[in-house]
Amino acid sequence: MNDIFIEQLVKKKRTIRDRIIFIMVILFVVLIPVSALLMVHVFGKNVGYFAYISIFLFFFGIWFIWFVRSHQNQEFEYQMVSDTLVVSKIIAKRKRKEMLRLDVRKIDMLGKLNEIDKSNQTLVKVYDAAEKSSDYENTYCAVFLGATGSKRGLFFNPNERVLEAMKPYLKKEIVLKLFYNRG
Repeated sequence: MNDIFIEQLVKKKRTIRDRIIFIMVILFVVLIPVSALLMVHVFGKNVGYFAYISIFLFFFGIWFIWFVRSHQNQEFEYQMVSDTLVVSKIIAKRKRKEMLRLDVRKIDMLGKLNEIDKSNQTLVKVYDAAEKSSDYENTYCAVFLGATGSKRGLFFNPNERVLEAMKPYLKKEIVLKLFYNRG
């Protein structure tokens, strides 16, 4: 048996959107307890329970900051097992979710992301498992047919070992174009 098992771990880089969400959460955590304490100051001693609420909200906010920040830590794992590529998403190093299980023989097109964009593919669903999708240099796109016959795409950052493990199962045209710059 010549079973192949190759795996690669890719850490997703934080985007501007992730940073904005984190800043908004911090503002939320600071403003809610401060506004509750201001209510205590404005309305006087009759509403002292606002102080307890603000303390609770502050500690809840600290937990919420930790929760949001840890869930922004995402990694993708590519596993090549014989002729199957398994892409999993790992969130906060605690939770693993299998995104895609793809038979490599069903891939119709494989290449750098900017090369696939030039062919004007209309993809029904895109699985984004790339370190940074806007990085055209290192991001590959695999186009394949889904179970319903619709075109789907996978954005990912395979290293040389993963590509070499995929090579025997890819179509001849893809191998010639990707590995030998012909076609």
